[in-house]
Amino acid sequence: MNAIRKASFAALIAGAVSAPAYAEDVINAVHFTPTQVGFAQSFLRFVDKVNEMGEGVVRIDVRGGPEVIPNTQLGAAQQSGLIDMINNPAGLYLEIVPEGDAFSAATITPWEARENGGWELIDRIYQEKGNAKLIAWVDTGVGFHIWSVDEPQLADDGMLVFDDLVLRASPLYKQFFDSIGAQAVVMPMGDTYTALERGMINGLAYPSIGYKAFGWDKFTRYRVDPAFFGMDVLISMNLDAWNDLSDESKAILDQAAQEFEHEASEAIMKEDQDTRALLEEEGMEVVEMTGEGRDRFLEAAAASSWERMESRDPTHVEELRELFN
Repeated sequence: MNAIRKASFAALIAGAVSAPAYAEDVINAVHFTPTQVGFAQSFLRFVDKVNEMGEGVVRIDVRGGPEVIPNTQLGAAQQSGLIDMINNPAGLYLEIVPEGDAFSAATITPWEARENGGWELIDRIYQEKGNAKLIAWVDTGVGFHIWSVDEPQLADDGMLVFDDLVLRASPLYKQFFDSIGAQAVVMPMGDTYTALERGMINGLAYPSIGYKAFGWDKFTRYRVDPAFFGMDVLISMNLDAWNDLSDESKAILDQAAQEFEHEASEAIMKEDQDTRALLEEEGMEVVEMTGEGRDRFLEAAAASSWERMESRDPTHVEELRELFN
């Protein structure tokens, strides 16, 4: 073997020995709110956690938020493989997976769902219907409030009077509002500021998280308690993209997800408490539903999720209700 061939052979051997067994897995991701909103910041902390734990093995590249893919289109984009990973509420793609309503109606934590089999069941449903692998259920422990421009009035039984309210809604709670006689208009989050500014709506329902970032507090001066529904924010992957990952990458994502569910819940509850306190310091007044009206409001909210799911696909309703309540 001449000198040139020896050198070439040695280089090949050295390259084979030093090369990793597989290339780094790269996951493209999009989140559902603008970057400055708490939900996006929470997801970015998850991304940092995965990228640190998975250095050289798996990496999440965040493409952006609704400016990249509108949040109402994220479920379809993931299903088709246009994007690998999404951070998005289940309520924004119930037309694909109606069973996502179980998250907003749940009275258990993500880690309890993992222990009792609920997570395994709903993950299987998402795989079958949405071509999606569930990674984590995050930002739990807080709920939605009604916020209004004008001072809310309470009926004799303590229920909020909805006669003069026109509320911005999402598909998640439109049916609930309809069931209690509220006038609700479904519109994207990005249109809410203009709708408030022009008087097209005089209230909305949303968590405290990100409320100031959207600037809605410029118009709404009242918050109605109690909170209703639970957070249904999910981190999920296109199933084909998940299946293409190495076993090591999958294990890292799973470990990071289970740890982060606890971390995200603690962080979001603190942000919720701090934000509500700050809004009150700035003049936001709180109106509290009471008595039978309060109970009726909360019961209607809980029932609406299961009723909507049953109307779309009753197959798993009873099993999910048992596991998530």
